[in-house]
Amino acid sequence: MSEATFIGIDVSRDTLEVASSTQTASWQRTNDTAGIEALCDELVALAPALIVLEATGGYEFEAACALQAVGLAVAVVNPRQARDFARAMGALAKTDSLDARMLAAFARVLHQHPERERFVKPLADAELQGLQALVLRRRQIVGMLTSERQRLRMSHASARLSIEQTIAFLKTQLDGIEGQCATHVQAHHGALAQALYSVKGIGAATVATLLAELPELGSLCRRRIAALVGVAPINRDSGQMRGQRSIWGGRAEVRRTLYMATLVAVRHNPVFKTFYQRLLAAGKLKKVALVAAMRKMLTVLNAIAKSGKHWEDSLHNA
Repeated sequence: MSEATFIGIDVSRDTLEVASSTQTASWQRTNDTAGIEALCDELVALAPALIVLEATGGYEFEAACALQAVGLAVAVVNPRQARDFARAMGALAKTDSLDARMLAAFARVLHQHPERERFVKPLADAELQGLQALVLRRRQIVGMLTSERQRLRMSHASARLSIEQTIAFLKTQLDGIEGQCATHVQAHHGALAQALYSVKGIGAATVATLLAELPELGSLCRRRIAALVGVAPINRDSGQMRGQRSIWGGRAEVRRTLYMATLVAVRHNPVFKTFYQRLLAAGKLKKVALVAAMRKMLTVLNAIAKSGKHWEDSLHNA
């Protein structure tokens, strides 16, 4: 029986550094259509059990999609996970060739993982890519608006008109992007969006972010979806020491959006308000109580996405 082949690809803007577990030397291809097509032909011939790429700000996306399209198993991993693995293997230096070899070794480990399929999943289709781009652009415009408003407060009178004009322009752009998001969501996720809107505290921006950046919503159990977002408490216990539970990791943008929605819910949604106040009365810190409310909100949204049923006060009070 021949040895399985595992591939690691270190991605940069212009190049793809490729390493195989069965070869000592890595090789390089250009990160463009011609280079990716050539790489696909090479890797189909090698028939690897798993290919691992590092998420590199979107530069990995075209290569990962092309490799999946020709029937190869591809996992796109968080750079921090890959770097922690390399350190654990004693690889303290960092070069493109070394990184690619470490990713190939990481591919072997992931292939043997009992939950391998959690790492090897289809990438976003064209419809989801479009929504993700709109959500990202909205976030960028909101960030620019925040910066300009801060500058306006400290600005000299001679610069104020320019800043005000920029703010007005950005507001127009924001309205346009939000309109595009709403149209996209209604066209592709109308029924699910209406079900999510039925939860008091959930608005259009929250729904768009959840659909774009948490496509697993409704397909995982409550514990796994909480861990994926980063609102599940993590144990800090060792020997006789019992550390304080805390949340860590996960999808930061989803968590920020969920935080804002929960702030509204604990003020205006009777179910979440009661839940939050009960935790405070039990002596929980406000931050701890709010994170618990976030986790409850995510659990509710996950159940709604799974069942398609709208919010019912009586059910959630029970």
